[in-house]
Amino acid sequence: MHPIPKLVIQRLALGLLLLFAASVMIFVGTMILPGDVAQAVLGQNATPEALANMRASLGLDQPAVTRYFTWLSSALQGDLGTALSNGRDIASSIAGRLQNTLFLAAVAACISVPLAIFLGLLAVRYRDRWPDKLISAITLTSISLPEFLLGYVIMYLFSVQWGLFPSVSNINDGMSFLQKLNAVALPAMVLTLVVLAHMMRMTRAAILNVMQSAYIETAELKGLRRFTLIARHAMPNAIAPIVNVVMINLAYLVVGVVVIEVVFVYPGMGQYLVDHVAKRDVPVVQACGLIFATIYIGLNLLADLISILSNPRLRHPK
Repeated sequence: MHPIPKLVIQRLALGLLLLFAASVMIFVGTMILPGDVAQAVLGQNATPEALANMRASLGLDQPAVTRYFTWLSSALQGDLGTALSNGRDIASSIAGRLQNTLFLAAVAACISVPLAIFLGLLAVRYRDRWPDKLISAITLTSISLPEFLLGYVIMYLFSVQWGLFPSVSNINDGMSFLQKLNAVALPAMVLTLVVLAHMMRMTRAAILNVMQSAYIETAELKGLRRFTLIARHAMPNAIAPIVNVVMINLAYLVVGVVVIEVVFVYPGMGQYLVDHVAKRDVPVVQACGLIFATIYIGLNLLADLISILSNPRLRHPK
């Protein structure tokens, strides 16, 4: 068998295995939480008979293994269960929230990915000179600050002091695209600053590693301009590690937005998860955890596949 299909099949199998392991951890983690779900739903004054009936209706009287496979088979069919706090279908409630989270992540990605690659190329072009040092200092400062602190600082400057953007990022289906962009400007700015440094520094390191190759020296001897040499010769051969770090940060943009959504009261998956964790709504927590795990593992799997396909040694084996 050709190496590429073999590696692709291996990566897909590994991704499914990781997703299965993640689902087990999510289920076990929610089951070992302190407290009684039936007691939380019915309140402290519930009678023992009412608690027993509630546990039976929730399936808590069944063995944990039976409950896990019942939950997993339902999730695979698109049935994420019903929220204990309001009795609503979780899948329909999550649909709009997930769409909002993906919109915020897409806006941040459209800004951060091209900007990170450009700044990485610029840092290599002016290596060890003031542009390189300035870019590194700004990006390292942004990644060193906690997300919530960075969010409150940006909210204070751009909303309270200058009044450019709203401090509460509330969007709905009745808003136009430009109105939605204006609403998510501040959380997208924070997410961009958080992921920009990692992608920029990885781009810089990958290109500098390629710049030490012999064919780069040959291209320099031909008199090519420095930036042209970096963009046309070094960048294509450094794409694999760059793709990996970009995909990891894209996964973070979707999965790691919980803090940012809470800070800006954004109606996304993170805010939805935090609201129901406070209510100890176990089915909602399990559903959100499974969706986050699927997205994170899926994007990392996609990064592996792109790295495999971009490797000329695998595309043209001897």
